[in-house]
Amino acid sequence: MTIESAIGNTPLIRLQAASELTGCQILGKAEFMSPGGSVKDRAALRIIETAERAGSLLPGGTVVEGTAGNTGIGLAHICAARGYRCIIVIPETQSPEKLQLLRTLGAEVRPVPAAPYASEKNFQKVAGRLAASIPGAIWANQFDNTANRSAHYSGTGPEIWKQTSAEIDGFVCAVGTGGTLGGVSRFLKEQNPRILTAVADPTGSAMFNFVTRGKLQTSGPGSISEGIGTTRVTQNFAGAPVDTGWQIDDQSCVDWVHLMLQEEGLFLGGSSGINVAGAVEMARFLGPGHTIVTMLCDSGARYQSRLFNRNWLRGKGLEPNSLRLAKAS
Repeated sequence: MTIESAIGNTPLIRLQAASELTGCQILGKAEFMSPGGSVKDRAALRIIETAERAGSLLPGGTVVEGTAGNTGIGLAHICAARGYRCIIVIPETQSPEKLQLLRTLGAEVRPVPAAPYASEKNFQKVAGRLAASIPGAIWANQFDNTANRSAHYSGTGPEIWKQTSAEIDGFVCAVGTGGTLGGVSRFLKEQNPRILTAVADPTGSAMFNFVTRGKLQTSGPGSISEGIGTTRVTQNFAGAPVDTGWQIDDQSCVDWVHLMLQEEGLFLGGSSGINVAGAVEMARFLGPGHTIVTMLCDSGARYQSRLFNRNWLRGKGLEPNSLRLAKAS
């Protein structure tokens, strides 16, 4: 068995608090159990395999990517296993845990100031130019390389369909690159068009307004969540059959992340908090008795100095209070 063969086929975990609160069966796909610790392992592997088959990535070559962290971590694992050089361009605003892990895995890490996508200084564009300047290098381009979406269409979606015995009423998750929701929604809708698909969107992102109103318009302050939320429709998300969406604020994200740790022993990152909050909103929309699946994207260990640091949270005007959540929801 190789590290690549261990990617995917993650279990579905019943989320007790969310299920009991709503009367639905809310299930989370445990992507933190993948070798690289996140859902992004799937895209990283498919991108590299696709480049190898196309002949653009040759032995001893270089993989360059602009990432908020998790795709870079997945790429670093696979590059180490296959003998490729790995260069990661990452916004310097990302958690120090992710930067340290990338370096430990052997990646060359190049932090850059955070800049919007419209800027030529945006980390994705910096990565693209860097790859073009290095002989034998490829730019993974996770946002617009549809190998990302394909990994979820042929992998994650069928796994969910099989694990729920085709008894699934809804799927919801956040959008970063759009690969997960783009691929899974396509597969599930092909099996049963009545399955409700939705985006759980952090504040400051445009996907909620795009899905519900057809407008690429941001609303609310920027979120503390990392790796999700976007102001553009990527190639991986273009044409995705997504029915609706809910905007999730940071307090709900923090409440759910801390509640799941304290009451269920699940140590998860902020995107998982957004996703679980979105699943609860979908359950309230559908009513009791339905089965809803979302993604548990990665471990909270990558955000420990922020998401689980009460002083840092208070500096952002946030206060984790799982008791308030459980009583008031």
